[in-house]
Amino acid sequence: MWAHEYARRMHELTAEREPFAQATVTKTEGSTLAKTGFKILIAHDGRVVGGTLGGGCPEGPIVQVARRAMTDGQPRLVRVHLVDAARAIQGTVGEPSEDEIYVETYCGGTLEVFVEPVLPAERLVIVGQGGKDDVEEALIHLGKALGFEVVVVDPVPQLQEQPDRLVKASEIDPLALDLGERDSVVVLTKGERDGVVLGALSRANLRFVGILASRTRLKRDVDELRAQGVPDSFLARLHAPIGLDIGAQTPAELALAILADVVATKYGKDAPHRP
Repeated sequence: MWAHEYARRMHELTAEREPFAQATVTKTEGSTLAKTGFKILIAHDGRVVGGTLGGGCPEGPIVQVARRAMTDGQPRLVRVHLVDAARAIQGTVGEPSEDEIYVETYCGGTLEVFVEPVLPAERLVIVGQGGKDDVEEALIHLGKALGFEVVVVDPVPQLQEQPDRLVKASEIDPLALDLGERDSVVVLTKGERDGVVLGALSRANLRFVGILASRTRLKRDVDELRAQGVPDSFLARLHAPIGLDIGAQTPAELALAILADVVATKYGKDAPHRP
C-alpha cells in the first residue's frame, strides 16, 4: 500500500472517532518476510484496513493484541516467534505470556512489533442555557487545561473563553455529536430544558452525565424523566447534584468541583459529592 493511501485510511479512522491501532515492526531476527518499518492499521472491530507485516501469519495474533490495547489504552511491545508446529505448541502452553507470541510457520525468524492504540479524544460537552454563565466559562477554561476537547452546545452563547467546538442549538443530538463512552456531559440548563436535554442524553452510552441544580429542581427533573420512560439505570448514573464536596462557592470553584467529579469518574473513583 502506498504511503498516501495508508495516511488516507488513518485519517478516515480518526474522523470516525472510533479506536484503532497501529502495529509497527521495530526489529527482525532470522528468516522473515517482514522488514523493520512494516506496519498495519487495525480497526476497532479487528479488521486490518491498511499496510502489511509481510504476510498473514503474524497478523492474526497481532490483531488480538491490538484489540486488548484499544480496550485498556496501553501500548505493547511484543515478540512474535515464527516457528514450526511443535515449538509453537510448546511456547503457547509452556509459559504463556502476552509479550511472547508463537505462530506456526516455517519462517523460523522473530519479529518485534510495537502496538500503539489510537483512541478518540476525551470530550467535555457543556450544555448551556444561553447568555452569560460564569460557570460555563470556567468549565471551558479548566476543561481545556485538563486536556479535554471542549464542546459547547448553547442556543445563545456569550463566551469570552472559546471552546474547541461550538454548536448553537437549544437541543442536543447525541447522534449528530457522535457522543460515546469517552465523553462527559455537564448540563447547565437552569431548569427550562432539563428534561428534554437529559432525556436525549439517556439514549447515549456516556461515561459521565451530570446536572447543576438544586435538590428541589432535581426531584422535579427525575419525576419528569420517569414520566418520559427514561430507565432507572440512567437515573442511577446521573451525577446530581454534580461536583465533589470541596466547599465550592465561586463559579471557578464550582467548575473545579464539577471537573473533579468528571476526573474521578474517569478513573473509577468514588468520592463524596456536594450536599
